[in-house]
Amino acid sequence: MTTNVRTRGGGPATGRPASRRSHGEGPFKFISTAAGVLLLAIMAAIAVFLIAEAIPALQANKGNFFTDLIWEPNGSQRFGILALAFGTVLSSALALIIATPIAVGVALFISHYAPRRLAGPLGYLVDLLAAVPSVVYGLWGVMFLVPLLREPSQWLNDTFGWFPLFAGEGAIGGKTMLAGAVVLAIMILPIIAAISREVFLQAPKMNEEAALALGATRWEMIRMAVLPFGQPGVISAAMLGLGRAMGETIAVALIFPATFDISFQILTPHANSIAANIANGFAEAGQIGRGALIASGLVLFVITLLVNMGARLVINRRKEFARAGA
Repeated sequence: MTTNVRTRGGGPATGRPASRRSHGEGPFKFISTAAGVLLLAIMAAIAVFLIAEAIPALQANKGNFFTDLIWEPNGSQRFGILALAFGTVLSSALALIIATPIAVGVALFISHYAPRRLAGPLGYLVDLLAAVPSVVYGLWGVMFLVPLLREPSQWLNDTFGWFPLFAGEGAIGGKTMLAGAVVLAIMILPIIAAISREVFLQAPKMNEEAALALGATRWEMIRMAVLPFGQPGVISAAMLGLGRAMGETIAVALIFPATFDISFQILTPHANSIAANIANGFAEAGQIGRGALIASGLVLFVITLLVNMGARLVINRRKEFARAGA
């Protein structure tokens, strides 16, 4: 006959008083709360610094900061963020579109298809790619990728020139939005793949085995049991990759030409971003110029914050739909 012995608080006995078992709960709660508050304080401090440094330049601006396509803070003191914000969003979106399907495929191969002897080294290799310095990617893009993309860019222009993204006249190839987007995609691919792999490995094994027992193929099992479970994690991984792409500086500074116009033609030399413009112009900037660059950094900060908030909203809705379906 088995008797469950319970403590005064109602829990099973473990040989130690309840007060001793929970002795570390208070300090841990305090440390974790303090860490969260510290993070919010740091973000608020960054925002305050950017706003304080940007206000004098914005007051001295002789144009419209949100609509002008001119960047001359050190000359005519007229500058606008529209072209730079457009280039930042377009290049990051293209990189995300290129990298996400490949990263999810790599994650699925490592987690559910590759033999165990191959999955381990391949996972380490993917993680290692995330540790490569961005300047190495930039130099590789300038020296190898840019010349390599000339002929494919010309073929895309000749074949699909009717589509706005691949249209263009004059110089096709070279330092273009496409080249920068490919480099950014290679940079964010390891991040998305590594996080997605860990999420897919956490999928309930009982659901996978039940699908296989009912006669599903491996792909059908993945589609029914793994992908729905891992969808919020993949979205989070993609948003982390998007944030990395938006904030990347050195690689895009080496590849993007310093243009300040809005163009959907990704095969022509019309590309720039906020981070690349800051890297290229900060050393030669005067007082107004530095303030203008800091103001552009504030815009990048806001864009990244809005993207992350939108991603969190999507993830929360997915979780609510999953709970409702369950």
